Amino acid sequence: MTTIPQSSRKTTLIPPPTQDFAARQQTIRLYPSSNYVFATKDAQVERDVSVQARMQRLKSMYDESGMLRYVEGVFLCHEFGTPYVFLLQLPNNFFKLPGEYLDPDEEDEEGGLLRKLADRLSPENGEDQENSKSWKVLDCLAQWWRPNFEVFMYPFLPPHISRPKECKKTFLISLPEKIAFFVPSNMTFLAVPLFELYDNPARYGPQLCALPHYLSRYNFECVDKNGVVVSQFPGSAPYQQKDGESKLQA
Repeated sequence: MTTIPQSSRKTTLIPPPTQDFAARQQTIRLYPSSNYVFATKDAQVERDVSVQARMQRLKSMYDESGMLRYVEGVFLCHEFGTPYVFLLQLPNNFFKLPGEYLDPDEEDEEGGLLRKLADRLSPENGEDQENSKSWKVLDCLAQWWRPNFEVFMYPFLPPHISRPKECKKTFLISLPEKIAFFVPSNMTFLAVPLFELYDNPARYGPQLCALPHYLSRYNFECVDKNGVVVSQFPGSAPYQQKDGESKLQA
């Protein structure tokens, strides 16, 4: 059993073969982080100067429009055959996934998510919009609930809460083989390995630390810049292109 495909092996000591072990699992193709280009654009200042100010703003939004809906996207790549996730790092050393609150009258949550991601990571002047048009929502990974106007959120709705204040959804977003990200100048867009996130709440918080758990349901197939598979999960089925779908998966 090995993660190295036959075409990349450099040893004659071949491990015993493994039967298919990918029932009900989707195979996600990942491209190397070096395929992606990062440019800067004007700073996007955070609206809240403190946690208390943010909670007060959320309360005002709730009083006006009801339960808040937050959407965020997970972009994946790989380095040396290991899955990495892109995170935004703010000036206060706070890490988060790119995302934003949906407008109160937004009916299409997936379309709203892609629009918010484009606002954050696409050019300001509207050029090169083909970047964001190539993103696709693959799956909803998780949802978190804010029962009250407090910092903590929960991956379940407590039974005594009938009027939650906020619901946050985390979506897996596909990436094409190559793309340019336009990052606000006051932020950094970092690729962080899943093993760094796992069991590291002191640095990343409980929600980001849960990403390795959510993503464990998938098999990953990592390719190099030439499209050659360099790493894959043992027992996983090869990536299958769907009808009408680009071969660029994630």
